[in-house]
Amino acid sequence: MDSPFGLLAELTYRCPLACPYCSNPLNLGGYQDELDTGEWRRVLAEAGDLGVLQCHLSGGEPLLRRDLVEITATAHDLGLYTNLVTSGIGLSRPRAEQLRAAGLEHVQVSIQADEPVVSDRIAGIPSFRRKVEAMRVVKELDWPLTVNVVLHRHNIDRVADLIELAEEVGADRLELANTQYYGWAWRNRAALLPSRAQLAAAEVVVREARERLRDRMDVIYVISDYYSRYPKPCMGGWASRLLTVTPNGDVLPCPAAQSLPLPRASVRTDSLAWIWAESPVMSAFRGTDWMPEPCRSCFRREVDFGGCRCQAFLLTGDAARTDPVCHLSPDHHLVVKAVEAANADQRAGDHPPVPRPHRPNRRTTTAAPQRR
Repeated sequence: MDSPFGLLAELTYRCPLACPYCSNPLNLGGYQDELDTGEWRRVLAEAGDLGVLQCHLSGGEPLLRRDLVEITATAHDLGLYTNLVTSGIGLSRPRAEQLRAAGLEHVQVSIQADEPVVSDRIAGIPSFRRKVEAMRVVKELDWPLTVNVVLHRHNIDRVADLIELAEEVGADRLELANTQYYGWAWRNRAALLPSRAQLAAAEVVVREARERLRDRMDVIYVISDYYSRYPKPCMGGWASRLLTVTPNGDVLPCPAAQSLPLPRASVRTDSLAWIWAESPVMSAFRGTDWMPEPCRSCFRREVDFGGCRCQAFLLTGDAARTDPVCHLSPDHHLVVKAVEAANADQRAGDHPPVPRPHRPNRRTTTAAPQRR
């Protein structure tokens, strides 16, 4: 594609939760100088000119931005389809009604488990009941509702109950996404990676639910990379369909790419069009010319695009390597070793993961940005 169709607008990395699988950067201090309202308006206008059709308002917790309604209205007025990706914390009825009036078209609410004790323990704060209430508000205001659950060793055995919860709240779509090991999830991989038996049992439940609910709710199951024969395609190909703008204005081809040692590009210094078309961070792994063997001669090279560059970097230290998830990768033994550890002793991953630190609710800029 010549232009992206989706923009992930990460409005802030501040979040009231402390999820141990959070994929946001470990070094959050570098993202406190958030784009202000005017800067986001300019970014959204440039995104529309570039051909973007969808705008996903995310974080952290985007509801911590006091100008979220204004940002949403701008995106809507530009003709972008708007989706709020939220924990649900802070989605009160009055706030929801303001966002509805501003043109917000879809809401995705995350939840950690199907019952309060487990969900609150994983989230790090009492939040389950507020999340369920937020889902009910979404349906009362006649929004399409996606419920998102990140699956891992500590909740994957509850898949049947999670599906039942999604049915109870009237979800239109349920995303059951096995953990992607970036950020805090990478740090906590040993505690989060499920066993082969857990995955096999969950997949049986999901297949049955898909059949039973096919006319009422879409059930999306994102498989576990580490147990796959081939890697998943990297966002449909590096810098091919989507782009991410971080809270401080950095532009990336995917949310996890901040970990890669690539030159930075920022909307504060360059246009979104130039960054998309010409910046080193976007062109580094675009297409197939960069590929090493065995990817270069593989029949799947335009199917999975060599896999995930961020995963390759985290596992090998070289973002240009074949994703070690692939059974053809010369580094596949690194994934095999992690899987063997997760299955050798069923107690190995049962120790509590390290929680992501809570971020204080610092004042969000709505005029000129405050430099820190």
